[in-house]
Amino acid sequence: MRTHRTERETRIAASWSGRRGRRWGRMAAALLALVCTGCAVGPDYVAPQISAPQAWNAELRSGATAQPADPQVLASWWTTLNDPILTDLIRRAFQGNLDLKKAKARVREARARRGINQADLLPTLNATASGTYSRGSANVSTDRGSVEVSARESYSVGFDAGWEVDVFGGVRRSVEAATAELQASGEDLRNVLVSLLGEVALNYIEVRTFQVRLAVAEANLAAQSETYELTAIRVQAGLTTALDLEQAKYNLESTRSQIPTLQSGLEEAKNRLAILLGEHPGAVHAELSARQPIPLPPLEVAVGIPADLLRRRPDVRQAERKLAAQTAQIGVATAELYPKFSLVGSIGLSALDLTNLLSATSRAYSIGPSVSWRLFDAGAVRKNIEVQSALQEQALIQYEAAVLTALEEVENALVAFVEEQRRRESLRNATQAAERAVALAQAQYGAGMVDFLRVLDAQRSLLSLQDQLAQSEETITSNVVRLYKALGGGWTSLAAEDAAG
Repeated sequence: MRTHRTERETRIAASWSGRRGRRWGRMAAALLALVCTGCAVGPDYVAPQISAPQAWNAELRSGATAQPADPQVLASWWTTLNDPILTDLIRRAFQGNLDLKKAKARVREARARRGINQADLLPTLNATASGTYSRGSANVSTDRGSVEVSARESYSVGFDAGWEVDVFGGVRRSVEAATAELQASGEDLRNVLVSLLGEVALNYIEVRTFQVRLAVAEANLAAQSETYELTAIRVQAGLTTALDLEQAKYNLESTRSQIPTLQSGLEEAKNRLAILLGEHPGAVHAELSARQPIPLPPLEVAVGIPADLLRRRPDVRQAERKLAAQTAQIGVATAELYPKFSLVGSIGLSALDLTNLLSATSRAYSIGPSVSWRLFDAGAVRKNIEVQSALQEQALIQYEAAVLTALEEVENALVAFVEEQRRRESLRNATQAAERAVALAQAQYGAGMVDFLRVLDAQRSLLSLQDQLAQSEETITSNVVRLYKALGGGWTSLAAEDAAG
């Protein structure tokens, strides 16, 4: 039996093999050209154009101006309050806040998901290896009635490759959607950062406000204690009745009863602040034990124009990226209407003897295209396109709602910022008048010109007005914080640690 090819047969085989290889090579090149020139089905995303008002509806006065917001001021707006303790607390919140850490993890998740989609654009390669040994049964008879025992070995190693040619752009649309989702995750991180900065500042201001209100209550308690002692002396001297003493006592105890509530509110505000920093309750009590005044707001806040706001707010930018992602999902669904083209191939070695596995005659390969097309699915693909289109409509509405919410928050913050300053001025004048009224009532009561009820009313009014003034001071500074938050300030500080990378 002839075991070797003649030279002529070898040349013929090589020629045939070469022509076949060139044919499959041309086919692969044609498929590659097809995907390079093929269009991605589905709508191409166009960012929506939403007209913003030319100016704010709220009247800009009392320090609010339409000047463009300084990017450096917006990036670290809390420094305008000139409170180093607040600045340090915000630095710690950057490092330890759990919501911020979770948002960063979502960004990493979105980045990895995009990598999964990008991998679908490239071929896959699998390696295989196997070895088998089989032996026939000695109890199985042949047709001649004799018994044969046979043994067989087989060995193979190889590589299998496959590539789905993205002719109609379904994979490219999925990558487009994943990229937009990654960008939306980055904006979500920035939005969490903006909210975190505002919450830290607001809770810190609340701590200082409770401390001021406690100081006011304790000062009034001390003054009312003196009044009670003076009244007790006058009762003993027969200059007044026991009624005045009882009235002085309930006024004193009423003020004393407010202190536990204020102290409880102070402790709760400190605990909330510690949680925002990612620390256990009580972690900031020691450093905030010393009483300090409420931080003063800046003299001027530049708010710019509404169009600037819409470009800056992370939640608006996130909604726009969500819309872009959902638009790409329509293309992913539409691509299912069309056939899928794949190029598959394998190369390897196969032999019945391990010693011959690496010989040239053990080589084997195959290559060829494949096409699959879903011809009938009872309309499931088209219904899915409708689903994705409806989701796109919802995303557009969500984007429009984010724009309106952003404009509303700034308008409300501007009105509150301006009007509370007018209220504070009235409270300051009323408090000064109440202080004078208390002094006059006490003097006239001592001279016997008025009854004790005038003193009680004056003291109660003074305590109420001083407490309201402290809360108004808090509200003004808090309104500045809310205004900076509504303007989308703060997220550019530290660049949100590569939020949209």
